Amino acid sequence: MKVSFNQLRLPSSGSVVIGLGYGEKFGKIGKALDKIANGLVSEALKFRKFKGKAGELLEVFVSSGSNLDKIVVFGLGSKENYSRKSLEEAGASLWAKLFQEELVSIILESDSVSKNSDSEIPALVASGLVLRSYNFHKYLTKQDSSKKVVLKKVLFSVSFPAKSRGLYRKLEHINNGVFLTRDLVNEPANILNPSQFARKVKGLSGNGLRVSVIGKAEMSRLGMNALLGVAKGSAQPPKTVIFEWNGGKKSQKKIAFVGKGVCFDSGGISIKPSQGMWDMKWDMGGAAVVAGLMKSLAERKTKANVIGIVGLVENMPDGAAQRPGDIVKSADGQTIEVLNTDAEGRLVLADILWYVQKRFKPSHIIDLATLTGAVVVALSKYYAGLFANDNELADQLISVGEDLGERLWRLPMGSEYDKLINSKIADMKNIGGRNAGAITAAQFLKRFVKNDVKWAHIDIAGVTWTDVDSKLHPSGATGYGVRLLNSFVEKYYEKNRI
Repeated sequence: MKVSFNQLRLPSSGSVVIGLGYGEKFGKIGKALDKIANGLVSEALKFRKFKGKAGELLEVFVSSGSNLDKIVVFGLGSKENYSRKSLEEAGASLWAKLFQEELVSIILESDSVSKNSDSEIPALVASGLVLRSYNFHKYLTKQDSSKKVVLKKVLFSVSFPAKSRGLYRKLEHINNGVFLTRDLVNEPANILNPSQFARKVKGLSGNGLRVSVIGKAEMSRLGMNALLGVAKGSAQPPKTVIFEWNGGKKSQKKIAFVGKGVCFDSGGISIKPSQGMWDMKWDMGGAAVVAGLMKSLAERKTKANVIGIVGLVENMPDGAAQRPGDIVKSADGQTIEVLNTDAEGRLVLADILWYVQKRFKPSHIIDLATLTGAVVVALSKYYAGLFANDNELADQLISVGEDLGERLWRLPMGSEYDKLINSKIADMKNIGGRNAGAITAAQFLKRFVKNDVKWAHIDIAGVTWTDVDSKLHPSGATGYGVRLLNSFVEKYYEKNRI
């Protein structure tokens, strides 16, 4: 879908959308459109007691004699409460009314928009509309005509088109990363195995972004036995993919993003119940976020030095598979008693956390993983679980998440939880028992992070996938995390605040 921005003008054809802030009235173009509709719009607004609340929508079909098809009025809410979240959701609310239109013009001339030359309102509304337009229909051979997307072009008519266009371009780069993440997570595991994932993201190389792949032989030489142990039962060889972007000053330390990439998780020998196992195609959600994030950062040419690293495996049961009770030695020399082969993601992360610190020496690490069912029990689909060894880093992530609607809830860590993963015959166990499962998983990861590195772990098990349509995305992969981490990098790392 193409989005463009032009100077305010009266549309001559197609469907027209008018945005109104809370309590605001039509401007010059809105009044002209109402006149074309013989006053039907103003009458409908009065009848419906339309106030311009966020998410409020009113649709009026224009009678014959005009080239206009229909007029939609949507509420932006109170300008005192405008946020990136509220404005993107206002734009997204339009999708259901517009996706089968051929041409749409969106008029934003209300006081809260036209009198503020620094406003990001049009760009954010456009971003929300585009985010909600995503679909994953590539495997449908037949589609209900009532659900077929027709809309290809949206024209925003605004007071400051050049500024809106520039702001939207940055958001478009971020949304491109979100769409890549959604595509990766939505793909079935027979299509997106570790090798195919690596091949797909290797194609992102260029224009300053370097993408390299480490295979099984190199990982074995490096002693990455925790990761390799997970992959032993699969016919698909494991891969580690490294993304490098150097857009900051040479003196600027690197920040690293680490992603769990279990392309399918059967549970291994500790096999999962068959009911719902099909969902485990998206157990590579953390890796997908890192890939989408690196695409976004490179496209918008972020002024920061960023490393992305993802460990890609399948966790399958066969005669060669890792067994409960096995002990493996991680790349940094620590020994792990594997009591449950379905607690595999932390084993993958352990070795790539070591690798990224040894090779790149980042000052900050943020890892993302669909790591535990326990975090879903605690927070459901409304928050991702956040764990950190640094209060300032945690606060920064929570702050940007609130603004975007990609919310985080910080959970505790401490020595009392750490004791739960101590083993009698190895340095640690890979599970800590039924209680505090998300916390003990984080405590496990913390053992592979150096004391001088500021680190955060985001458990995205509850927010990576949804079975119902949501405000900014349809059912399926959400793309949670790409926008969050883009904003974090922009707000804090690019401006050298961390």
